[in-house]
Amino acid sequence: MEAESPTVNIFFFPFVGGGHLIPMIDLARLFASHGVKATIITIPNEATVFQKSIDRDQQSGLDINFHVLQLPPDTSLQTVDMSAPPMTDTSILQEPLKQLLIQRRPDCIVTDTFHRWVADVIDAIGIPRIIFNGNCCFARCCDENIKRFSPHTEVASDTELFVMPDLPDKIELTRSQLPIFVRTGTEFPGKSTRAEQNSFGQVVNSFYALEPAYVDYFRNVIGKKAWLVGPVSLCNRNLEDKAARGQKATIDENSCLNWLDSKKPNSVLYVSFGSLARLSPTQLYEIALGLESAGHPFVWVVGKILDDKGKENCFPDGFEERILNSKMGLIIKGWAPQLLILEHESVGGFMTHCGWNSTLEGVCAGVPMITWPLSAEQFYNEKLVTEVLKIGIQVGSEEWASWNMERKTVVAKEKVEAAVVRLMGAGDEVMEMKRRAKVLAEEAKRAVEADGSSFNDVDALINEIKRCIR
Repeated sequence: MEAESPTVNIFFFPFVGGGHLIPMIDLARLFASHGVKATIITIPNEATVFQKSIDRDQQSGLDINFHVLQLPPDTSLQTVDMSAPPMTDTSILQEPLKQLLIQRRPDCIVTDTFHRWVADVIDAIGIPRIIFNGNCCFARCCDENIKRFSPHTEVASDTELFVMPDLPDKIELTRSQLPIFVRTGTEFPGKSTRAEQNSFGQVVNSFYALEPAYVDYFRNVIGKKAWLVGPVSLCNRNLEDKAARGQKATIDENSCLNWLDSKKPNSVLYVSFGSLARLSPTQLYEIALGLESAGHPFVWVVGKILDDKGKENCFPDGFEERILNSKMGLIIKGWAPQLLILEHESVGGFMTHCGWNSTLEGVCAGVPMITWPLSAEQFYNEKLVTEVLKIGIQVGSEEWASWNMERKTVVAKEKVEAAVVRLMGAGDEVMEMKRRAKVLAEEAKRAVEADGSSFNDVDALINEIKRCIR
C-alpha cells in the first residue's frame, strides 16, 4: 500500500449476539492491522467485554477505538451474556447511529445483516455500506439455490432426500433439515430483504482455499460482490486475546490448560454447542451417557438449558462425580476459552453444532469434527464439513429447530457413543480426516499472512474504498 495514500476510516456496526459480535470485533481488528482507522460502534456493556484486547491493539500502534451509542432514556438492550437471538430488535439504535454518521461521516461502514433497519438509514446519508452476514460461501450458495429452484417442494415428505440443484457437488438434504420459514415459504424475520440492495458488497469470514468452487459460484454464478477476509479469529495471536475472547471464561484458563496438559496428544474430544443453543435436559442426559460409554477423555461445555426446571435431571446419577474422580472429563458450565482449548495438542476432535464461527475455528485448529447441527445454516455447514471437505462425521441430527424450541427427536446415547468412538479411533478413514484437517489449518494460516488470499482481499477492498473517496 502507498505510504502517501490517505488513511481509510471504516466504522464497524456489529449485531448484539455473540455469534455475530465476536467475529465483527475480530474483523475490525484485522482491518486496523492493515492500516485502517477502525471504529467499532457498540452499546453500553459491550465495549467493556473487549476493551483489553483493543487496548493491546492500541499499544501496538493500531488505530482502533470503540464508540458507544447512548441509548434513549429509560431503554435498554441487554446482551452481556452473548446469547441475543437474531430476532432481537435493535431499532432503538437507529437515531443514535444516524446522528453519529452525520457528524463523523466515515469512508465506509460494515454492518451486520441482522440490523434489519440499517440499510435505509445509511443509504439516505450516502455512506458506502458493506454487509457482514456471518456465513460461508457454501451456505450462501445453498440458501440462494433453495430460493431459486425450490427443490424441497418436489419431495413427498420431510424425511425424503432431495438434491440441491446446480451446485459444484452433489449435496442432498431433507426438508426437515431446512429452516421452518423455508419450509413454509415465509421470509426469515431476522434479516432485511433489502440489506443487499445498493450495498458496496460483502465481507465473508472464510478463505478461498477452503471452498474455492463455492467462492467462484457465489461471485460468478449468483453474482455477489464479495471479499473473503478470514479466518478473522486468527487475529487473536496471544494467550490473553484467546483466553478473553467474548466473555470471561467460567473456568480458570490455567486449570483448563493444566487438565489438558495431563492428557496424551490428540486424545481429548472437545464438545460445545455454541452460545445460543439450548438443549433439553433429556438430550443432555443422552450426551452424558454417550460420552461416558465411549471412554475417551473430553471437555464438555454445557451451555444454557432449554428447560431450567429440569436441570437437576440433566446428568445420570453420579455422572459428574465419576468424571471428576476418574479425570476422564472436564465439564465447563458457562463460557469457555474455546480457541485455547481447540489449539491444545491434546485435543483431537470437536463435537460441534456447526455454527460457522465454531466450524471455522475447528478448521484453524486442524481437528476433525463430529457434526451436530441444530438451527440457522448449520445443516448446510455440516454438508461442507462432512461431504465436501471430508473432515467430519455426522452424529445423526435430522431436525432443524429454532434455538429456543423443543425438538421432536432426541439423538440417543448409542449414536453419540458410536460417533465419538469412530472419530477418536485410529482407523484409516479417521487418519485421512485428520490429515485433511491439518492441511486446511495450514491453508487457513497462509490465507491471512502477507500475500495470502485473505490478506490480499483485505487490501483489495481498502484500495477500492480509496478509489471511491478520491
